[in-house]
This record gives sequence, C-alpha cells and structure tokens, in this order.
Amino acid sequence: MNSTLNFLVAGMESQLAEVARRFDDETRSDLACVSSLTKHVARFRGKMLRPMLVLLAGRACGSINDIHLTIATVVEMVHMATLVHDDVLDDAELRRRGATINHLKGNETAVLLGDYLISHSYHLCSGLDDQFAARIIASTTNRVCEGELLQLDNRGNLDLTEETYITIIERKTAALIAASAMLGAHFSGATPKVVEALRFYGEAIGIAFQIQDDVLDLIGDTNEVGKPLGNDVEQVKLTLPLIHFLKTAPTEHRQLLRSLLKGDEPDRAEKVRNLISPSGSIEYARAVAEKYVERAITSLRVLEKSEAKDALEEAARFITKRSN
Repeated sequence: MNSTLNFLVAGMESQLAEVARRFDDETRSDLACVSSLTKHVARFRGKMLRPMLVLLAGRACGSINDIHLTIATVVEMVHMATLVHDDVLDDAELRRRGATINHLKGNETAVLLGDYLISHSYHLCSGLDDQFAARIIASTTNRVCEGELLQLDNRGNLDLTEETYITIIERKTAALIAASAMLGAHFSGATPKVVEALRFYGEAIGIAFQIQDDVLDLIGDTNEVGKPLGNDVEQVKLTLPLIHFLKTAPTEHRQLLRSLLKGDEPDRAEKVRNLISPSGSIEYARAVAEKYVERAITSLRVLEKSEAKDALEEAARFITKRSN
C-alpha cells in the first residue's frame, strides 16, 4: 500500500479495532460451543477491506460517526458469513492458513454458523433509526446469493461467456464491496449523486478484486495467498483467464484445456497452470481488472480533494497489485 493509504489506515487502527470488538461482542454466546466457533472465525479477518471502505468513504464525504462503526461491523459480519458458506461450497480445508469451520466441525455446523452471522448483522442494522442500511444489506445479501446460485448453475459449463462471468462476480463479490462504500457515503450525509458514485466505485473495485483473486488461484504462491490454489480448476468454475484462453488459444491448446477440465487427474490444476501461464490470457484478465480500477478512480471525480479521496484511489490501485 502507498503512503497516503498507509497513513490513513494507520489512523483508523483504533476504529477498526472497535469494529472487531463490536463484532466479537455481538456474536458472543452464552453457549461455549457457539462462542468457540465465532472466536475461530475471527481468525479469518484479513485486511478488513469492507469496513475500511465504509470508513474511508465516510471520511471522503464528510466525517465518521458511530453509525459508520456499526455499518463497518455489519459488512464484516456479512463478509465472514459468505466466507464460511463459500468454504462449504468449495469443500475447502484451509482459510488464512487455518482450518475452515466445515473441515473442523462439518458442513452442517458451517452452514448454521454462516446463518448465525447473517442474523446478527440484521440485528445490528435493526438498532439504527435510519433503516436505509437494513434495506441495502438485505438487497445485497440477496444479490450475493443470486451470484452464488448463478455460479453453481454454470459449474462445469466450458462455454461460459465473459459477460456471464462478470455478472456472477458483480453479484457474488462486488455487491458487498459496493454496499460498503455506498453506506459510508450515505451516513456522512452525501448527496444521492455522490452516494451512487461511491456505489459504482465499490462495484468496480469489487469486480477487479475478484478477477485478481481468480488470477491468483491459477498462478499465485500458496504461501502468500494463505490457502490451497487451483480450487477453481478442481471445481470446474471457469474464470476470466480460462474463458479467454478457450476463446483465443490455438485449437489444439483449447482442446487440451477442455480435456483437462473434463478429466479427474490429481495434478490437473498444475497442468492447467502450465498451459495457461505462457499464453496471453493472464495478461488479458489483469488488463480487464485494471480497466475496472480506472473506472472506479474516475467515479471519484465527484469528491472534493482530500486525503481520504487519495486513499480511495490508492486502495483501488492496490487491488490489482496484491499477491494475497
């Protein structure tokens, strides 16, 4: 991260710590078995991108208040719920170098824990006088579920188009990031035009974020990413590099990729990686991600010059530079 973003993130340390505290307080249970699970989930916190966006958007549009801290907690809670559910869908065993809930306790426990986190996020929203947040979080979780269902419906579809892929990640990943920036702006008293610009900003960086994630799943370093790679190949979920390769590579290479994706070789993810890496498909995906980053930055023109605005720009640029 660059200097301005580093500076502002450092300045938000106490606020992010408060978000973590509220998360823990809200999800604490008098049942030891439940509390142990929520404590384990707390280990999955990474950069806290979504809470950070709530706070940065709030600063860029005015000032931070207590509602921002509640909203930041809510979006992190929803995000954690999606991670727990995603691990079930992907049959994942590791998350941020730790065991997933489904691996430790089984799918039933993981599904219920994800639901538990979602219900607590609504409980927090219901405590706000302004129900705008509750409506946005509800519609956002609906979109996330729609994105997941669309992805499941296209699992194994080797003719998936780039347009449908973007629709999937726009809902599955970008919707919550868009809501985070949008809510941050709204609760700082921004005009509808500015609120919409921040929503667009969040959606654009969310799409770029997922494309970068998908690139890392193909060619990333397991030690840096913190979880096993090649999951998209194993689940036969076509991502942008694969879609581009199947459209543009020489015929024999396309046929080989189709054969690998249809097969069940134990090392097929590595073979796909070796096939894709020398092509231009990784660079193509990165270029598309950069295009969304530039769209996001352009949308910030409605904001007045400030350190928070600069940090939002740097946060957007960081999305495609990260290695985990």
